Amino acid sequence: MTAPPADRVFALVVGIERYAAGPSWELPGPARDALRFRDWLLARGVPERNVMLRLAPAAGFTARPDYGPADHASVRHDLVTRLPALDGDVLWIWWGGHGVLAEDEHIRLYTADATVSDKRNLDLESARRYLASDAVAGFTRQIWVVDACQTFAEEHAHRQGLPGEQLPLGGRENVHEQVLMLAADRGQRAANDPVRATGLFSAALLDILHEDTNAAAAAGPADIEALFGRVRERMAELRLAGHTGQLPRLVLHGADRTETSRPAPAAIRPGRVRAHLIDALLAYPFMTDPAQRQIMVRLLDTPAVQTMHRGSDPRSDATAVYLGLRRIPDGLWLLYDAVTLLDPDEELATGLESAVLACYALQESGLR
Repeated sequence: MTAPPADRVFALVVGIERYAAGPSWELPGPARDALRFRDWLLARGVPERNVMLRLAPAAGFTARPDYGPADHASVRHDLVTRLPALDGDVLWIWWGGHGVLAEDEHIRLYTADATVSDKRNLDLESARRYLASDAVAGFTRQIWVVDACQTFAEEHAHRQGLPGEQLPLGGRENVHEQVLMLAADRGQRAANDPVRATGLFSAALLDILHEDTNAAAAAGPADIEALFGRVRERMAELRLAGHTGQLPRLVLHGADRTETSRPAPAAIRPGRVRAHLIDALLAYPFMTDPAQRQIMVRLLDTPAVQTMHRGSDPRSDATAVYLGLRRIPDGLWLLYDAVTLLDPDEELATGLESAVLACYALQESGLR
């Protein structure tokens, strides 16, 4: 099937870091992740006018001026008024922020105007069913990305219950393909990295999307399950390293099937963990310079350096260094110290630290 052109792709992109409930609800990351996703769409030819951007940035983060508020009324207006007036084939809905699983088993996504006493929210299932009806013409392919918790609402001991609203359904149809990529499973928390200001699930998905240089990817991957499988692998590495316990979930609704796909908690490929360490190392610009790589090796200060079989290109050289250090006690931490001494970039260091932790966790699990 030929992918529709980029000007037939639309998106509602929501990232909420600051809530009316106050500082205790602040969540650094979702607005930044939303902007990265918007940039990904624009880089693949989606017109800027096709992207509805709704942000509530945290204090201290200066976002671009071209966004609207992420309160309940504004989001509802986009869904109920703006979308039905559009003519398109593909609709992305990206949502990052706080969420809970209500007692009716519906995921509720808090909007920016949520307070402790009035927890304004969007009912995800109601919105999905609304978009699957003839209330919104077109958009036969719909892709949701939801980086939000699914912790049980009653665990939060709120004095007031969750307000609810059902969006106005049109007539039921059987023509839509709906994909929901959820950061966490039922009852789980979706982890956030406050240092890098990103959701772990969002970061994994965005990295994989950016690896695909195909312009047609704006219409969504042809094989969504293969894409999600790669996301699960990266999340499995983070679980192995102790950064999160969440299990991403894929839900498919279509004319011929409705399916929920949950992964096994131990789904992980050891080779991918090692490759992730090499990738984290090669993310450092100095690794392209043979002289700088030699300085890094000298900084390792271990007898194993004398017997290393070095490679000629950056990847083979990085692999040789890994092989020489992996069985030395704290060898990978020696590598971490040497690399961060040469380049103190905090974001790159966070990625390298995560990769080192995953490698050691892999060794301890016996999955060498």
